Amino acid sequence: MLTRRQFFGTTLALAAFRNDALDMVEKLVSKDIAAADNEEFWLQIRQAFALDPNIANFNNGGCSPAPRVVQDALKRQIDYANQAPSYYMWQHLEPEVEHVRKRLAKAFGCDHEEMAITRNASEALEICLLGIGLKAGDEVLTTTMDYPRMITTLRQRERRDGIKLVQVDPPHVPNRPTDLLAAFQRGLTPQTKLILVSQVSFLNGQIFPVRDVVELGRKNGIPVVVDGAHAFAQFPFQRDSLGCDYYGTSLHKWLMAPMGTGFLSVRKEKVEALWPLMAADVAQTKDIRKFEEIGTHPAANHNAIGEALTFHELIGVDRKAARFRYLRSRWADKIREENKVVFHTNLEATHSCAIATVEIKGIMPVDLAGWLLTKHGIYVTTIGHPQFGGIRVTPNVYSTIGEVDRFADAMLIAARSGIS
Repeated sequence: MLTRRQFFGTTLALAAFRNDALDMVEKLVSKDIAAADNEEFWLQIRQAFALDPNIANFNNGGCSPAPRVVQDALKRQIDYANQAPSYYMWQHLEPEVEHVRKRLAKAFGCDHEEMAITRNASEALEICLLGIGLKAGDEVLTTTMDYPRMITTLRQRERRDGIKLVQVDPPHVPNRPTDLLAAFQRGLTPQTKLILVSQVSFLNGQIFPVRDVVELGRKNGIPVVVDGAHAFAQFPFQRDSLGCDYYGTSLHKWLMAPMGTGFLSVRKEKVEALWPLMAADVAQTKDIRKFEEIGTHPAANHNAIGEALTFHELIGVDRKAARFRYLRSRWADKIREENKVVFHTNLEATHSCAIATVEIKGIMPVDLAGWLLTKHGIYVTTIGHPQFGGIRVTPNVYSTIGEVDRFADAMLIAARSGIS
């Protein structure tokens, strides 16, 4: 039997999960060769993952694989917990969440007493959308570019509480961030009591001017909930650069943490009035941990977030963002002049980063996605919206220029010759 001393001495300490890949990343970064176009560096990053070589996964915006160092941490803690779950998991492993809480809070730029660890962005955001006090006739303002799960949440609250959901229709390829802010300004009424804004739209990677929307809400006494599901760890920012009070995200996308991990950040003075999804004791009214009261759950998932943070921090979020934009430019530049190719993402750096949505006129997105997978081993997801449709393309740090070039070449074939 693995003892507590042995476990903590061999698996929980930071050095325990440092493997050759992490040492390699640290050495290459120290040599300053981690430029966006330096394939020596990024090919080594790829070696940190256990990947299927037959598929180029370009749907990391949905869910990214975790590097092996994260998977190893997860597996070891599951094995340890299962020796005596009610003792090892609850007494030994569960308290480690506090260390993870502090590290996540530092990465996001908030106090650790403002950081709750959730299972995903949906859970984090539903805590806010269902827990903020609203009454019949109150309006919640959001856009037609927000995530369906959040719209479903607000529709349910319409049925339950008699509130009204108002969705404005911003341009999906805006010329200026102010075009997006203007949509929210148009949707405001005296009955608006809550605003939901996506920091990055899941549809096409459009970055919204969150700080401006937050300030718009604050000037009118309206709380703003920020959906950061597709933003955190994709490009550099912190909580105070957004100015927000409520922020929810998933960590299994750009942080590459275990599947089923996320966080909710609530500013301290807002915690007390926000109801949790599951019941919490009155003594927890002002405690951010009340949002983590979900019953029995594995400790391994949230503890392994720490290894994902280490991997992320060694690479550096600025390097990641630069790499994402480099890869996207590499494939986009090869096809953007084709007559049948239409981009539904503004590719300027102020508007987007890793994510782009593209259409080939005359080819249904679902057919194009199927053809890319079966004929070229490239996996993308499809996007459908009343105004536009296409395929959403999201490589990650482990993606190679070979995969990106293969995708661009396939898109040229589809645009010029079709897919029949």
